[in-house]
Formats: sequence, C-alpha cells, structure tokens
Amino acid sequence: MTVLDGKRPNIVAYICSRERPSDAQSAKIRDFIARENGAEVSVVWEEHREIGDGFRIEFGEDGRRDKVYDWTLAGKSRKLKADISTALKGRRNVMPLIRQAVGGWEPEPVADEIGTVISVGDGIAVVDGLGSAGYGEILLFDSGIRGMALDLREDDIGCVLFGDSSEVKEGSTVLRSGRVAGMPVGEAYIGRTVNALGEPIDGKGSIAEEDWYPIESPAPAIIDRKPVSRPLETGLLAVDSMFPIGRGQRELIIGDRQTGKTALAVDTILNQKGRGVICIYAAIGQKGSSVAQLADVLAKRGAMDYTVIVSSTASEAATMQYITPYAACALGEYFMRRGKDVLIVYDDLSKHAVAYRALSLLLGRSPGREAYPGDVFYLHSRLLERSAQLADRLGGGSMTALPIVETQAGDVAAYIPTNIISITDGQLFLESDLFHSGQRPAVNIGLSVSRVGGAAQAPAMKKAAGSIRLDLAQYREIEVFTQFASDLDELTKRQLRYGHGLMQLLRQPQYHPYSRHAQVILLTAALDHAFEDAEPGEIAHLAAKLIAAAEAELPDICAAIDGSGTIADSDRKSISALARRCVSPAEPAE
Repeated sequence: MTVLDGKRPNIVAYICSRERPSDAQSAKIRDFIARENGAEVSVVWEEHREIGDGFRIEFGEDGRRDKVYDWTLAGKSRKLKADISTALKGRRNVMPLIRQAVGGWEPEPVADEIGTVISVGDGIAVVDGLGSAGYGEILLFDSGIRGMALDLREDDIGCVLFGDSSEVKEGSTVLRSGRVAGMPVGEAYIGRTVNALGEPIDGKGSIAEEDWYPIESPAPAIIDRKPVSRPLETGLLAVDSMFPIGRGQRELIIGDRQTGKTALAVDTILNQKGRGVICIYAAIGQKGSSVAQLADVLAKRGAMDYTVIVSSTASEAATMQYITPYAACALGEYFMRRGKDVLIVYDDLSKHAVAYRALSLLLGRSPGREAYPGDVFYLHSRLLERSAQLADRLGGGSMTALPIVETQAGDVAAYIPTNIISITDGQLFLESDLFHSGQRPAVNIGLSVSRVGGAAQAPAMKKAAGSIRLDLAQYREIEVFTQFASDLDELTKRQLRYGHGLMQLLRQPQYHPYSRHAQVILLTAALDHAFEDAEPGEIAHLAAKLIAAAEAELPDICAAIDGSGTIADSDRKSISALARRCVSPAEPAE
C-alpha cells in the first residue's frame, strides 16, 4: 500500500489495480471523488495482481470502504449483464447494448456499498458496513458465493449463504446486489428438475429463462381474487366425494410418517393429465433417492410433461431448504399470472420449519415454543396466502396449494400443525391405524374437512356423493358400539355390511386415479346399496366391472358427466339398473 499524497483528509480513496497509477491519474481520481462528495480526499494505491485491465476505487469516511467505483473487466461485465437483463424484462432490443460494449463502451461510475465479513460459520456470515441493505437482498462475496440478508441489526447484518461457507473468510469483501432473492422462470422449466436457485440438476442441460420473479412477493389482494368455483379433482374417490378441492384452495395433507401423504399428492398430480393444470412439486429436505424415484414415476406415466420439480435434499444447507417453497411458489405465480391453473405441492412444511428454526438459532434470534422463532406463523402464512383464484381482469389463473405436514403420534395439536391448520382452507388427516389396516388412502373422515371446495364440486359429483359422509360416520359409531355387543339385530347387521362395503369401495391402489364419470358411477351404485350383499373381497373387482360396463353401454352419460359435470335423474336410474345387473350373480338357465 502506497500513500500518493501526504494529506490527512476526511475521505481516503484506495486505488486497486495491477499497475501503479501515474501522478496525473491519481490527481484526476482525487479531484473526481472530492467533487462528488464535497470533502477533501487522500489517495492510496494498493496492488491487486488479480485485476487485469482497469481499476477499482474503494473509499469512505474514517478509513471505511463502504463505496466503490468499479472500472475493472468484472465490473464492466456486471453492468452489461444488468443492462441486458433490464432490457429483456422490458422486451427491448439488446443488440445496441452489445454493439456499444464491443465498440469500447465504459460503464458509468456507480457508487456501491462495500461490506466486510466479521465472522462466518455454519452457513451464516455476519457482515459489517452494509447499512442500506434490505431484508432478503442478495449479497455478493468476493469468493463468488452468494448470500441473503436475513437478519438486519443495528450494527451488522446476519446473512445466510447459498454455497460452501468454507470459501468465505473473515475480512472478505461483500457487495450489495440491489435485488432481492429471486427465481428465474419460463415455460422451459416444465418437465425439468431444478434446485432452489432455479439451476437444473437433472443433467438435461441449461434452461432458457424468460423472466425473473422474486421469491418473496405480496399475496394477491382481496379485490384481485374471486371465489373458488372450479374443481381440482384428485382422482381419489375418498377425497373428491367428501372433501372436494377447488382451484385456488389450500388443502393441508397431514398425518404421521409413512401414512401415504406423498402418495396422495402424487396421485393428484397424475390425475391432472390432459386437464390444463401445471404441477409443481417442491421437495424440501427429502432424500435425493426419493426425489429421483418420484421423478421416474412421473416420467413413466407422462406427468413430467406438465410438472416441475423444485428440490433441496436433506444433504443440502438449511438455507436452500428454507427458500425452496418460496422459489417454487414464485415459479407457480409466473404461470398463474398468465391465466393458467397451477397445482403446487409443498413436501413437507415440517422440515421447512425445522430448517428455518436452525437458521434463526444460528442468527441468534430468541427461541420460543419448541425453540421455533416468534415469526414461524408468518413463515408459512405469507407463503400459503399467495395461492389464489385470480379475478378475470387479471387473467383468471389460479394456484392451488397442497402443503404436507408430518405429525408425531397423531398429535394434530402440536405447534406447527395447528399453525398451518389455521392458515389453510381444510385438511385431509391420514390415520396410521387405517393405513395399516389396508384402508388406503387412509383418510380419517371425522377429522378431515374442506371448507371452500364444496362450492367447486361438480353437480354430478355432489348429487352422487349424497349422504356418504353421514353414512360412514354412522358406520364408525355402530362399529365401535358392536365391539361390546354379542347379539345384533338384522337392521344393525345390514348397516354394518353397507358401511363395510363403502369402506372397501373407497380403497384405491396407488397411481390409479379415477375419472370423474367413474367416481360418479361408483358412488351412485354404492349409495343405492348395489354392493351391500357383495363379498368384501369382491368389491374392487365388481367396481372395475361396473365402470367397464358403463363405458361400453352408457357412453353418452359418461361423456356428459366428464364434460358438463351434470347428471339427470333418469341417468342415475340407468346407472343403478346397470350396477345391479353387474353385481348380482347370473341366474342359472333352466
């Protein structure tokens, strides 16, 4: 370091370059800084052999280096990249910018704040000197690592890192990017598997991005929404009949581990084939092998043609797991604001809350209940509130959320489950006892509810479902009561057979969602007691037989149910008559 003049001013400007500037150049730089800041300036030269062409000026009061003018090749590249990005967002022609750069274009000197790393460890860096940085802003470290400002304190900033923290050292230089964390978006993301930064991880090459969306954005206002009125069918008879989901709804899937939560969400994705719905699966803290297996399942069944997987595995830093659902939501908003319907699965928000708790404790925030920070409710409410059915003037797109939460020993009253239950529009509670008894999907009818989906249920489905939920509730009560009774009257036995038959009908193998007309046909037949006298083990076979017969003999009715979603009373009678012919054993010829 060489002092180029002997003054002791208010501001010290450090010239960082490979070669020492001449006296004339130093004087010119000193006069420029003094004129811009209205203070006396002293100039100091520092040798930086890593700088090729050009130089960088770092300066500030009292020896600080909180501002920079960058005339290095890297600085020129950053400025050109920023201008091109702005031009692309404005749909402007970028060729004049490129011609200007080739013809000797120089970037305008723009003052930037410079920060210094005070401490680093466990994926967290504490940075001093960036007093103007905002919450969620991306910070650039001199090693090339990016970070996000997550804790703004009076004297410093707590920053979470998006890369290997070993590459960041104490004393490292940090620059502001001037933009919050975001996600590149575009149609080319459909069919791909990416990480939380939008980078492809499926080995299929780069992805052409069309725009850039911040991962944190305000939820649509009330005036920008309209009521949920269109169904989003899961293809699962137990769900669509009793707990219908509408486009724009948020329906929680909750249950212990290994109860079929992910399987229910995957079946819902498979059922969107040919329905114009774009699906996004956000894998948060999942095993890499599980994500690869899910991608293979979706690809084999043609679902990757309309699906994006955004993944942060369990081996990745808590920072990546924290931003994954927000990044997936930003991608969903891109499609929603273009008038499309989106289904987004968050698997699962329990691991997301754990990742945020780890970050908060490392940042030094005060722990609360179960060691979670005080804003853990806001963590998920600001995410799930972004799902909506937009008004027609905004394109009429929708984003339906299926967040998944894991419980411990069926405790739905724990901290995170109760938070998300209060945020969502209903929940599907999957019960371990039902799952292990072979009832799959293992939906607990008493604890599950859909608060807004009923208004979106197709009329044919609503008419066919009838009193199935009440009938099953009565069956559960009688079943519990009969455990203590030895002698049952014929009416009670009949109710037990009927209820048991309904439960058998609701059993559905994985990866085999029902079409709408198949669900209506089965429900119409079941509530007409067509399966009451059938052996429980034969009901699945009889159901398949009935669907095949209806598609062959009643194609007009099936088409009407799938198309308009309506069914006439005469059509219901035709279905009931067909069901009794299919279910009743053929009488021997005389």
